[in-house]
Amino acid sequence: MSIGLGIFLFVVGAILVFALNVSVDVINLDLVGYILMGAGAVITILGLVLATRKRSTVTTTRSAVDPSSGEQVTRHENKVNDI
Repeated sequence: MSIGLGIFLFVVGAILVFALNVSVDVINLDLVGYILMGAGAVITILGLVLATRKRSTVTTTRSAVDPSSGEQVTRHENKVNDI
């Protein structure tokens, strides 16, 4: 989602800077376009970094014998660590 939003902001900013030749007294459309292009680039880079993070998985299996009944007890634990 963030990659698409970044590309969208970049494209809208590029349109404001390079495609529009409109002069508005209240706001500088070129500056707004450059700001949107910068924000789009940052959001796209962050989205790519977050999408390519590695995840590590730890699986633990423990077996024991219950002393009162003599029955074997097995316990499984799964942990997922985000790096």
